[in-house]
Amino acid sequence: MPDVRAALAAAAQRLGQRLDAELLLLHVLGKPRSWLFAHAGDTLEMDVQTAFSALVGRREGGEPVAYITGRQGFWSLELEVTPATLIPRPETELLVELALARLPRDAACAVADLGTGSGAVALAIASERPLAQVVATDASTAALAVARRNAQRLGIGNVAFAHGDWLAPLAGRRFALIVSNPPYIEAADPHLAQGDLRFEPAAALASGADGLDAIRRIVRAARTHLDPGGGLLFEHGWNQGAAARALLAEAGYAAVFTAQDLERRERVSGGAA
Repeated sequence: MPDVRAALAAAAQRLGQRLDAELLLLHVLGKPRSWLFAHAGDTLEMDVQTAFSALVGRREGGEPVAYITGRQGFWSLELEVTPATLIPRPETELLVELALARLPRDAACAVADLGTGSGAVALAIASERPLAQVVATDASTAALAVARRNAQRLGIGNVAFAHGDWLAPLAGRRFALIVSNPPYIEAADPHLAQGDLRFEPAAALASGADGLDAIRRIVRAARTHLDPGGGLLFEHGWNQGAAARALLAEAGYAAVFTAQDLERRERVSGGAA
């Protein structure tokens, strides 16, 4: 029977890279990544080999590792993800960073996260600002179920969840900050039919001919839900910064800006009520 080292080498050859092979094997074994350093020579039992090979086959077919394992790291959290939710991505952590910079550490405040999906942004903010009361909305009941499970498993109690489209469930409520990672890919973008995106929920990815339909709705509606001086922050595509700033300015927001991600791509825009 092959040992860990040989099994990983064979799987890495099938997949064209090693990291996914390691993540899948560790998922089968229920071990942390640090386990590999001391156990590379361990023999794998037949049932482990069979299960590992099956997962590698799924990944060969393009299925994202996060959906195969049901887990994805984001911020300091390990989140459950399913095909009902977008897979949280590292670039979205910029949205969390900008939000935290605008929220007090030692005072209560209200925050809304629109289109929460797995709850990644809402839970990251709530974990760092325990005095904040965060409400997270989503039009998908399946996604909200995942987000609720994540909050419960992580023991984060200062997040509430509301079913509905964007701001619709928040009638009459105002917030110090509203954040969102909405869909922003153009509906005809060929990338939607390639790679991992094929497996993610289309409604969480694409938004109209120019990708800005959801952002338009959020920008128009959010001002009436912000406290005086409150802020709106949202993620968008690398080439949508100018359009995002124009929409914010047209809607009457002040202090309009766009922030770049680590690769110096325009990634998050916002403004103040």
